[in-house]
Amino acid sequence: MFNKKNKKIEYTRLNKFIASSGLCSRRKADELIEQGRVKVNGKTVTEMGFLVTNKDKITVNNQPLKKTTPVYIKYYKPAGYITTMSDEKGRKTIYDILPDEVKELKPVGRLDKDSTGLLIMTNDGDFINKMTHPSIKIPKVYKVTAEGKMNQQHLITMAKGIEIEPGKIAYADSMILEYEGKNTVLQIILYQGMNRQIRKMLDSLGYPVISLKRISHGTINIQGLKKGQFKYIKPREISDLLKYIQKIEKQQSKGK
Repeated sequence: MFNKKNKKIEYTRLNKFIASSGLCSRRKADELIEQGRVKVNGKTVTEMGFLVTNKDKITVNNQPLKKTTPVYIKYYKPAGYITTMSDEKGRKTIYDILPDEVKELKPVGRLDKDSTGLLIMTNDGDFINKMTHPSIKIPKVYKVTAEGKMNQQHLITMAKGIEIEPGKIAYADSMILEYEGKNTVLQIILYQGMNRQIRKMLDSLGYPVISLKRISHGTINIQGLKKGQFKYIKPREISDLLKYIQKIEKQQSKGK
């Protein structure tokens, strides 16, 4: 559709528009719409597929929705910090050490306190939802040092699945990179997002983790960063990542 000046009008689904503002995920936006907490040009909208443009005035809980420019960074998380904005137990979080200019961004997934490596962070809630939704199996690659000498049979067991909690089966693709004395250095690829998944898998096999570092998430890697540093991710890199996700979604839909 075009306006009077013959400029193409771009329409976006309301839930996606809310999510892309950074307010929340698309799933949460659906809940807000369903609960009648969203208005477009003063009128309450409860239709999930409602289309809006940048010229529409949208409020959530009677507060104007601020359309923000999406920002994406990759951050090298050091050990000793948890991946959350605040902690009831008083533990240090990544927000205690992040530069002020990126403290408004949210992490795409988490790394536990003792783990290091890549965290993608953004104010784009829709992007976070895409990257973390369990139905889209985006690979996360880790370099792990485990105590003891593992062998190929252990890798086969990890690929077949290990019950790390009652009713929770964890899977991982892995390969042995080298042996360091009595320890094993592995590359492990996860397609799930279970809490402390690698540590629990290796513990169950009797090879506790000594160190764990995430080196890539999808098409984004940690190259060029030192611990505690961040870099802005270029628009082309985000575009490539979204195309990669689309490719995964198509492959998964064909496999059903």
